[in-house]
Amino acid sequence: MSVTREMGAALRRIQLGSALSAFGLGFTVPYLYVYVAQVRDLGAGTAGVVLAVFAMAALAVLPFTGRAIDRRGPLPVLVVASALASVGAAALGFASSVPAAVLAAAVLGAGTAVMQPALATMLVWCSSTATRTRAFAMQFFLQNLGLGLGGLVGGQLVDVDRPASFTMLFLIEAAMFVVLGVVVATVRMPRTASLGGARPSGDAAARGGGLRALFSHRAMVQLCVLGFVLFFACYGQFESGLAAYGTEAAGIQPSTLGFALAANTAVIVVAQFVVLRLVERRRRSRVIAAVGLIWAFAWIVAGYAGLGHGSQAMATAAFISTYALFGLGEAMLSPTVAPLVADLAPASMVGQYNSAFALCKQLALAVGPAVGGPMGASLHGPYIVTFVLFSLGITVLALRLGRRLTPVQDQPSLAAVPSRVVAVSLPEGADGAVPVANAASAPAPAGH
Repeated sequence: MSVTREMGAALRRIQLGSALSAFGLGFTVPYLYVYVAQVRDLGAGTAGVVLAVFAMAALAVLPFTGRAIDRRGPLPVLVVASALASVGAAALGFASSVPAAVLAAAVLGAGTAVMQPALATMLVWCSSTATRTRAFAMQFFLQNLGLGLGGLVGGQLVDVDRPASFTMLFLIEAAMFVVLGVVVATVRMPRTASLGGARPSGDAAARGGGLRALFSHRAMVQLCVLGFVLFFACYGQFESGLAAYGTEAAGIQPSTLGFALAANTAVIVVAQFVVLRLVERRRRSRVIAAVGLIWAFAWIVAGYAGLGHGSQAMATAAFISTYALFGLGEAMLSPTVAPLVADLAPASMVGQYNSAFALCKQLALAVGPAVGGPMGASLHGPYIVTFVLFSLGITVLALRLGRRLTPVQDQPSLAAVPSRVVAVSLPEGADGAVPVANAASAPAPAGH
């Protein structure tokens, strides 16, 4: 089997498992609050605690995930994480008391959090500079499709008067995580020269870096800051601040929020590969900068919905359009940000870089609702102005990041020879060396 066919076969299995796990998550995530508060009759306060624990568990495990991936490899870490998530999902389906629900949510949150950097690292191992952009775009497409279909199917099965219907959903989710573990366990990782430096070897991964090395890599630090702002200004507002703003300021019916989220998913699914063809030969930093402008416009449209004093129909259309515009920006980000994290990472620290970025994302998802929820509900004008400014900040941060990237890091299509590592810009003071297989094609390092 040729290297290309071997890598393609591994990628297909990884993508299949990723899509199925997203399908399982889609079954339960939209209904978790209702399940805990109403179906199990544990109250709104307990439901809020369960959701908070779900998020905090991710924050607790992610700092340790990267080093485990770099020491042991992403495959065993992913198998353990999928087993953990499966146990958590099944336990949540039978949880009828507060301690049981909180403990199950913690286990489920920890398992699903570890999956993200492990899957990302497997994609890096099974792709080259030339194919990585499309690999991450495909993963994003399939995950959104899985989440959307899971939510749609789950909505047809649940009945608040029948707790057993929710138990069935959680058991389906648990089964999907088991399938993920089985599928990835059968992946035959390609054995290529370009992957040699990425594989853990004894204690090499443990000596290969750490937080000090990562923090000394200015381009990665800037990317983490940019990532926090990206997720804070978008995902962190979807189900909190923006939803509160829509219902309070724009008079949107709660049922309309479902249509808005559906519009967001539809734009991602429809536009992903059209957008991919437009952005894959352009500079990543400029694509991200363009996303900031698109999202600033989206927030202005949201401002019209709540503050424009137009008809209710126009306000509803504007609000749904806001979510659609966010979806367009997300479709542009999927082939740029995640591959850039991988391309910045030294060979022995791919897992740690992916985990660090996932931690920034999770922090944004935790802080975003806490800040945006109260503002969206009561401070309507300041809320819109704040997030227009945050979106413009994305543009500024992206352009500044572009000045720290090598030409190939910023625009992978410039690479003459596909390689696993396009990042010669290493953490300052790092001892890592560019693998011999990539030295000939490596670009000159960007100035720090």
